[in-house]
Amino acid sequence: MAIPHLGRSPRPAPIDADLRAEPGSFRDPANRVFHAGDDVLRALDETAAAHWRALAGSAFFPPLLAAGKVCGTEELPTGSAPAAWAAMLRHERIPFVSHPYEWSFAMLRDAALLHLEILRAALPAGFTTKDGSAYNLQWRGAEPVFIDVGSFAPLREGEPWAGYRQFCQTLLYPLLLGAHLGLDFQPWLRARVDGIEPDQMGRLFRGARRLLPGVLTHVHLHGSVQRRNAGTSTADVRAQLRAAGYTRELALATVRGMEKLVRRLDHQPPASHWVDYQRTCGYSGDDRAGKERFVTDALTGVGRRRLVLDLGANDGRYSRLAARHADYVVAVEQDPAVVDRLYRALRGEGERRVLPLVMDLADPSPGGGWRGVERASFAGRAGADVVLALALVHHLAIGRNVPLPEVVSCLASLAAPGGRLVVEFVHPDDPMAGRLLANKPDGIFPGYRRDAFEALLAARGTVEQRLELPSGTRTLYRVALGD
Repeated sequence: MAIPHLGRSPRPAPIDADLRAEPGSFRDPANRVFHAGDDVLRALDETAAAHWRALAGSAFFPPLLAAGKVCGTEELPTGSAPAAWAAMLRHERIPFVSHPYEWSFAMLRDAALLHLEILRAALPAGFTTKDGSAYNLQWRGAEPVFIDVGSFAPLREGEPWAGYRQFCQTLLYPLLLGAHLGLDFQPWLRARVDGIEPDQMGRLFRGARRLLPGVLTHVHLHGSVQRRNAGTSTADVRAQLRAAGYTRELALATVRGMEKLVRRLDHQPPASHWVDYQRTCGYSGDDRAGKERFVTDALTGVGRRRLVLDLGANDGRYSRLAARHADYVVAVEQDPAVVDRLYRALRGEGERRVLPLVMDLADPSPGGGWRGVERASFAGRAGADVVLALALVHHLAIGRNVPLPEVVSCLASLAAPGGRLVVEFVHPDDPMAGRLLANKPDGIFPGYRRDAFEALLAARGTVEQRLELPSGTRTLYRVALGD
């Protein structure tokens, strides 16, 4: 199976001393993900290797690969695998790894639907997936992609989908929270790497709420079955189901029913100040034109950029501009409603180079899971060639009381060594800064000054260019950061 690399041609990957185990890949002992340079590799034991070869020779799997619904994968020549492993696969590299608690509602729903679509294709062909985690999916811009090729296994007749519980806890339940209760699911998923337990959900869906679509079957009945079988082994449960006549057709009908349910779920968050920010933020036409020229010049100055971070991306205006000059753009915005609107727009455009993420930059995603490294922190995944921080600094320094030196240090740390920072400083006398300062005690921000900000930038690298916008209350800087 050839890998549809983004801008790269498939080639054999040398297995050498640089082989590094992926910290988030350890839960399935049959296979393990490694990194070697820019290559993403998966080592398989004897059983997993046999399953892979059967999968690669099936009728349903190659079309999923060709359509980009499963990440590009090929088996490397015999002898490529390190000792103790039977075979080695090489995967397409995902441009930026994200976590489900950084996705919007529509993103999580589309990821769930892809997972179910793949399972629906696998079951008639005699395959299933061993788990149903949201972490099995990633993104090429606004396009979801299934990445856990090691999850596929031959289906044993009469057995239920082993991934059902994970699917509910990391995909279905968060969607039910948004669609039925209007709650943002991101804090729930961030708090527990394994997702939301049925008992937690059950306490939220009592009384008439029990009758909401999907709740009775997938929350209360699911929780009841789990409690009833708490002392029963998995093998015994499987034997009971086989004896009761559970068939592949019933499993397929269940998946189709879940697909129908997920498609019906929707969440339209209430409008917030940030949804209409581009219209209300106070830029003049001259300000906006000057800012766009400045950003374009910064992005085109030194060759094509691999990765750009657009922090405080709002409606994605500058993310789209950056995508014309970069391989990939990660658009970070705090408001889930804004990110959801941006995602739906990007999806409609077929955009594969801009990934929108929900994140509060004053509380960015930390490391999570086992030992805090199973899910890498946002800072640990960054390393951008260019960091765009436009109309952001005042929100962090004044709105969130983060000291200005800390703001600059954080922004610089998200860039790769030798990268660029394109940053906007909103002066204290700007109307937007004035609104923020009006809600703060007098004199609390004596260090929030343009000269202090410029000194902080100079300490981090070389200010290559600056532009004061026509309004006179905002200044843009392009900084070449030190190594």
